[in-house]
Amino acid sequence: MVSIQHVSKIYPLFAQPADRLLAALPFFEQKRPKDFWALRDINLTVEPGEVFALVGPNGSGKSTLLQIVAGIMQPTRGRVVAAGRVAALLELGAGFNPEFTGRENVILNGEIMGLSRAEIEAAFPAIAAFAEIGDFMDRPVKEYSSGMYVRLAFATAIHVDPEILIVDEALAVGDAIFANRCIHKLEELKERGITILFVSHDLGMVKRLATRAALMLHGEVVVVGTPNDVVNRYVGLVHELQLR
Repeated sequence: MVSIQHVSKIYPLFAQPADRLLAALPFFEQKRPKDFWALRDINLTVEPGEVFALVGPNGSGKSTLLQIVAGIMQPTRGRVVAAGRVAALLELGAGFNPEFTGRENVILNGEIMGLSRAEIEAAFPAIAAFAEIGDFMDRPVKEYSSGMYVRLAFATAIHVDPEILIVDEALAVGDAIFANRCIHKLEELKERGITILFVSHDLGMVKRLATRAALMLHGEVVVVGTPNDVVNRYVGLVHELQLR
């Protein structure tokens, strides 16, 4: 289960870069910077075994919320309670050390997830088979294409025995064949009762995978409901914005 309780994320907006430095000086007085609310009082509960989708336009706070749930970013207010082992597949470049090889990154991520070396070694053949990057598994990740990176990141995330899987639009980078394999794998995880929280602009995928969804706008959740209802509300919102 994931419980998001009154979560807000606020960023101070300074008039110019130097003001940020001056604000850190205890003896310097200046006007308070404006607050930008990336998230405002978010309350959501994702039940065990639920597949929950977040939809909304760019800049609505979806990725920020996932980073907070994954523990990568701290909220300004509120808290998140995630009951279970969390694996996250976020923006390209997150989670892997570019100087390490693919194999070393798999081991590192497994250890961060709390797996023993024996458990990681047992899972490694399945990770390598799903990623299909061949000899590049022993090359530094900085030499990977974006598609190769996503292949390894997704393969690692789904094979470290997560109880909660967080996915942020990462499949949009891969090729269509691999993306389809990933969707089938997510459906398998859904059947196994793994809790999944994901962001996608592919509304067909949202309808296919999600059991419930939320529409976000300007850092707030404006509606929560069935995937069909939320997608229809989002499509209607897009049409309204285009007519303005």
